[in-house]
Amino acid sequence: MMHGMDEEHFTISQVAARLGIEADTLRYYERRHVVPSPSRDAAGRRCYDANQVHLLEVLLHLKRTGMPLAAIADFTRLVATDPDGVPERLALLQQHRDRILAQRRILEDSLQVVEQKIHDYQARLQLD
Repeated sequence: MMHGMDEEHFTISQVAARLGIEADTLRYYERRHVVPSPSRDAAGRRCYDANQVHLLEVLLHLKRTGMPLAAIADFTRLVATDPDGVPERLALLQQHRDRILAQRRILEDSLQVVEQKIHDYQARLQLD
């Protein structure tokens, strides 16, 4: 890990490994303006600080829960342009939470159907 000005920095490969994604995925998100561009070291290599890594973790959770990349880019833009602009980010996250909860209800209903079918088939096997 690189050190400078008493702040720990991470390479793109270190961040990718920590996040469980490929470094190319981070580069793609950067090109699409989904994630902010990190600073660079003297050799031009990406250097991520702890705050940037934390933001990337949050953004990946948003993606994993179905937030479109365009909405994640909006969230990132709001963070970058107005770090204190909480109301807009809060509204975006509340809308996303509502979508997650709706999806969870759908999954729970579907799980009940699957569980019932498993029960039915297990009962059939016991009759044979």
